[in-house]
Amino acid sequence: MTTSTRGAHRTPAVLVLEDGRIFRGRAYGAVGATFGEAVFSTGMTGYQETLTDPSYHRQVVVMTAPHVGNTGINDEDMESRRIWVSGYVVRDPARVPSNWRSTRSLDQELAAQGVVGISGIDTRALTRHLRERGAMRVGIFSGNALPDEGTMLAEVRQTPEMSGADLSAEVATTEAYVVPAIGEKKFTVAAVDLGIKGMTPHRMAERGIEVHVLPATATVDDVYAVEPDGVFFSNGPGDPATADHPVSVMQGVLERGTPLFGICFGNQILGRALGFGTFKLKYGHRGINQPVQDRTTGKVEVTAHNHGFAVDAPLDQVSYTPYGRAEVSHVCLNDNVVEGLQLLDRPAFSVQYHPEAAAGPHDAAYLFDRFVNLMEGQRA
Repeated sequence: MTTSTRGAHRTPAVLVLEDGRIFRGRAYGAVGATFGEAVFSTGMTGYQETLTDPSYHRQVVVMTAPHVGNTGINDEDMESRRIWVSGYVVRDPARVPSNWRSTRSLDQELAAQGVVGISGIDTRALTRHLRERGAMRVGIFSGNALPDEGTMLAEVRQTPEMSGADLSAEVATTEAYVVPAIGEKKFTVAAVDLGIKGMTPHRMAERGIEVHVLPATATVDDVYAVEPDGVFFSNGPGDPATADHPVSVMQGVLERGTPLFGICFGNQILGRALGFGTFKLKYGHRGINQPVQDRTTGKVEVTAHNHGFAVDAPLDQVSYTPYGRAEVSHVCLNDNVVEGLQLLDRPAFSVQYHPEAAAGPHDAAYLFDRFVNLMEGQRA
């Protein structure tokens, strides 16, 4: 339940973690109560893209950068039709936005979309707590929704955990749509929407690809009804262990040998389709400054991330799967988490991070060219 109020910046607010840790601050955005999984994002910019990334559905995002909102909000940088975070935590919000593209302030947008936030708390202490204890359930309470501490904690502990959450269908399109190629059309791609960001089909369109975006419920027959040269599986929220339907569809694509590319949730789907397990990370990777090594070239890239789960695949050996040999193609240099997979005997690969990289960095944009190369090779 949320209500917006013009006096939100003066309204007391409380953030309560499921382990009992409490932070007190001021309401930011909408006033009310909200719940989700507390995670932190290390990006110093790109907050609008973060807020509208469907992968953040049911998460309360803590910004580690202390000053947030100075560039306001515009209508060009939205990654989807709405804000998806369930709550927002900042230390020092901008009082007045200052950017020539800004049409409204961040707190106005949060209030307009009913997103409850909190400001004025020590986000450094909160981030350190989440690093030590791990991502956990959280509630933000303000205004008339501010009960006693015991009640708040009980309400937080009654909310569902992210483990076991099946969320992709909640954020995906319900109707198929087409993003036309920019310039000459060279290929057709069927993109299974598990929580796709708007920049992803745009990056493909820039390369002459006509993208048919399909609902998360699409079947193998739906995929091949568009006569695709390649198939793409998008990013998205939730626990990949629940995604049995997308795994089944991907296995159908692998059986046919169609060029395949997956991003983020799509990487976890490929891992499961190949027979690997997945697991929940302690506090995940979120931000636009994560170092990843492409093991096929040795190159180190600075990349954009948003994932709380990872694929459990061996880093030091080739694996044998029902679809041929597979190997880990990318790895995070912070903690050796699997960041990419590729098949050696079929045209399929995936990465755990976001090469479309709105709002940056753009080190990994070459992966879309790699997808094009696979389709060119298949056609030849």
